[in-house]
Amino acid sequence: MIPPMTQAPPTAEQIEADLQFAIAVSQAAGERAVSLRKMERWEGKMLADVGDQACDGYVQGVLFGRYPMDGVLSEETADSPERLGQHRAWIIDPLDGTKEYSSLREDWAVHVALTFGNECGLAAVDLPAQDKTLYAVNLAGQERVGLIGEGEIVRGDSPGPEIPRIACSRSHTPPWMEKFHAAMGGGELVRAGSVGNKVSLLLLGEADLYVHKIGLKEWDTCAPETIARAAGWHVCKLRGEPHKYNQPNPVNHELVVCRPAIAEKVIEMLASCGALEDKRSFK
Repeated sequence: MIPPMTQAPPTAEQIEADLQFAIAVSQAAGERAVSLRKMERWEGKMLADVGDQACDGYVQGVLFGRYPMDGVLSEETADSPERLGQHRAWIIDPLDGTKEYSSLREDWAVHVALTFGNECGLAAVDLPAQDKTLYAVNLAGQERVGLIGEGEIVRGDSPGPEIPRIACSRSHTPPWMEKFHAAMGGGELVRAGSVGNKVSLLLLGEADLYVHKIGLKEWDTCAPETIARAAGWHVCKLRGEPHKYNQPNPVNHELVVCRPAIAEKVIEMLASCGALEDKRSFK
């Protein structure tokens, strides 16, 4: 058996098959979540729990049926150390934005990503209530990004406004965000739920910058990061370091997504506004 980290690179045919699988699975899980909501049998936390479990059960079933040897990390399934020895690992959030989903809003998503050797490989982010699916391959020489549904993908190397619009949480705004907002020019705050949805706001031209400090796990960020990177956006932690995936501890609190042209300024302003001193802890 070839050691996990020295496997031969995947062929273009393999990547295409994996990508189509990710798209199909994310869309099917999203359709299931929409159908459950339309039944009107549950509400509030019960609806969120039913949607989470139904989507995860579906994704896990088709994933293990198709790729039984791959590692899997999912928000709704007990973790296993077996995934750490796998070169290929799927990072799944079957329902990102459960609060928005159970509140009958549109800003929630399904994340399906495949990593190769701890790096972003390919992904799909389905926005079921918006009839959109974003997808991408982020492998050297095979980079591509696409959208199923209305709209156009905005690339990171496109010209941005002088004052960026900042995507942020609807309800959890840390104290440093006000200072950061002012330091970046005081542009529009685009409040929304779901990490996948907020990153999609940038890719669909509805915002220009997204920063988050605490409360994230790998399944929150992997699929959105994969698509953003493939589209030429800059993605990093608050000090500028890159993310690694399929790690023993999946906590992945810090996330910055912006155009490369303003990345240096964003990192500088985050340091000056106190974001790095935010010591709250979420496990």
